[in-house]
Amino acid sequence: MSMLGWIIIITAVAGVGGTGLGGVVGALFNKDSSKIVSLLLSFAGGVMLAVVCFDLITDAIAPAESGAANLFIVIAAIIAGYIVVSLLNLAIDRAANHEVKHIDPDHPRTADDLDELIHSDHLEEHRRRGGSYELFIGGIVMACAIALHNLPEGMVIGAAYAGSETSVLAFGGALAIAVVIGLHNVPEGMAISVPLISGGMRPGRAILVTAASGAPTIIGAVIGYYVGAASRLGLSLSLGFASGAMLYVVFGELLPESILMWRSKLPAVAVLGGIIVGLVIIFI
Repeated sequence: MSMLGWIIIITAVAGVGGTGLGGVVGALFNKDSSKIVSLLLSFAGGVMLAVVCFDLITDAIAPAESGAANLFIVIAAIIAGYIVVSLLNLAIDRAANHEVKHIDPDHPRTADDLDELIHSDHLEEHRRRGGSYELFIGGIVMACAIALHNLPEGMVIGAAYAGSETSVLAFGGALAIAVVIGLHNVPEGMAISVPLISGGMRPGRAILVTAASGAPTIIGAVIGYYVGAASRLGLSLSLGFASGAMLYVVFGELLPESILMWRSKLPAVAVLGGIIVGLVIIFI
């Protein structure tokens, strides 16, 4: 199978599979797992941070056998990736949380418990109002927002494999990114399926809609791969953009949410463990 074929399969598992798994979990909804989710988010953030800092960015600055790329172009691409994904996440938060009033002005803007992470607080507010139709529409809006959000995440996977002439399975760092993105997509899938099911959609159909929202990840992967494989500059831009996108996911989502969900030292230990695992994956 060609490199592009493997990328499509791996990205489909990460995007459609990860989001769809979140849909299944949402259908079997259980709120009593904040500590476990906190550790998983921390560990995933550590793995992603290691891969971005020790693999993607270094390859973006000096692509193999092409000489040094312009450092400032790579920095600009990183900033662009960070800003684009942060704006997409802002759109998702506004779509999900505008009905829910925070307890006080000092309440953190990111999720500090599992209910907020999967937007079930949004669900409970609609239940109190008795608006199942509004809840259903909210789930559809969430699905569209997350589908758009998944496009740059797919570019991360495609860019990680761009320019390679060997088997895709040999690149542990890129495969690790796909796995981490898949884990990251689980709560997003829950955020879609919970309101859809509560709004009246059958669980099976809600899971299918949720999984379909991960399909743009595949499109993003193809774009990232072809842009990266086009030229040295394209590779630097693609890897830089992917790095910025993932840095926002780590520092803007995974780590703040994990620490707020469990105010303990253990999430930091999980981050360290993730970084070590990421290093092992990259260099062994």
